[in-house]
Amino acid sequence: MLNKTEKDYVTYMVMNRTSMFDTPVEQLIPLEAAAELEELATLIAHHDRLYYEKDQPELTDAEYDALRQRNSAIESRFPELIRPDSPSQKVGAAPASGFKKVRHTVPMLSLDNAFSSEDVGDWLDSVRNFLRELKNSSLMIEIVCETKIDGLSCALRYELGKLVSGATRGNGVEGEDITANVKTIKDIPKSLKDETWPEILEVRGEVYMSDRDFLKLNAQQAQLGAKGFANPRNAAAGSLRQLDPNITASRPLKFYAYSWGEVSEPFSKTQAGAREKLERWGFKLNKPAKVVKVKGANLRPLISYYNTIQLRRSKLGFSIDGVVLKINDLDWQARLGFVSRSPRWAIAWKFPPEQALTVIEDIQCQVGRTGKLTPVARCTTRMRLSERIYGKATR
Repeated sequence: MLNKTEKDYVTYMVMNRTSMFDTPVEQLIPLEAAAELEELATLIAHHDRLYYEKDQPELTDAEYDALRQRNSAIESRFPELIRPDSPSQKVGAAPASGFKKVRHTVPMLSLDNAFSSEDVGDWLDSVRNFLRELKNSSLMIEIVCETKIDGLSCALRYELGKLVSGATRGNGVEGEDITANVKTIKDIPKSLKDETWPEILEVRGEVYMSDRDFLKLNAQQAQLGAKGFANPRNAAAGSLRQLDPNITASRPLKFYAYSWGEVSEPFSKTQAGAREKLERWGFKLNKPAKVVKVKGANLRPLISYYNTIQLRRSKLGFSIDGVVLKINDLDWQARLGFVSRSPRWAIAWKFPPEQALTVIEDIQCQVGRTGKLTPVARCTTRMRLSERIYGKATR
């Protein structure tokens, strides 16, 4: 361990993140594995604070995911070395100061990630192995496929059809009270329609900003001489987590519903049926979504949905970073339950980073206060490259 302050040490790790963990996991000895897990716990916690609390990430999603994958791989090989402060044992980050804390009646957990069709196959194997009746590989499993919106998770509590509170996910157990803020978002109904809803209903979803609105907001920020946002997710999170709800009201935020927490009574037998109910009650849903049937090791229907959404990704009008797969049968969901920080019945299948062809239009040199010259390139995106497509139909 370096003899530095934590801040200096984290800075060192950030600068060296592409070369620090080069040794294959299978070649690590326990002492090396323990040292890496300590470093990863510190590094990931640092970036979680930047992402969840300050809305100022320093890493790309792909770089952050690589750190978590490395941590998960080491813990899988050395389970006896899992630390109490391991990233695999935590969700999000603690609520920020300045906001009233709200305790979630049902924890708001995060999803495990898949990065390949093999990972999805392993997830399905774990589902079949957990439930006795699903060990028969000839039995068809229905899976709801949804787009994974890149925004800020939010829980909305309704009592007798009226919106009474809103909260961020926070650390999964406690979130921030943003009731006044969510009431300014037009997509969030103040009163539910249809009157078939449970007396108590907590709707969960994602607050986000469309690509067009994000560009307009950054243009407005530039005109005001204010700092722009790095991406739509940061813009949405920074706009929602404001102590002054008037600032939130001035921002073009939207909301998609995709799940629920506490309910006074069940309102559906399937995930797909629950989505229909949420839409009937006045919520917009994350689309395009689809129910597919999977039999045995044939992943073709899931791969087809993944490829289709990936090709349409840049044309959806909002940012997504993958698709979410959920077991459709809610009885199976309840019996599958949760492990650590994630449900067994769902997984996020992440996309690789978007790529595009760019042309360097000009290079200008900026002079710093010390006289140092820094070249800055002005680039124009000409066309997006085709995304990586999975052609493998079975495992």
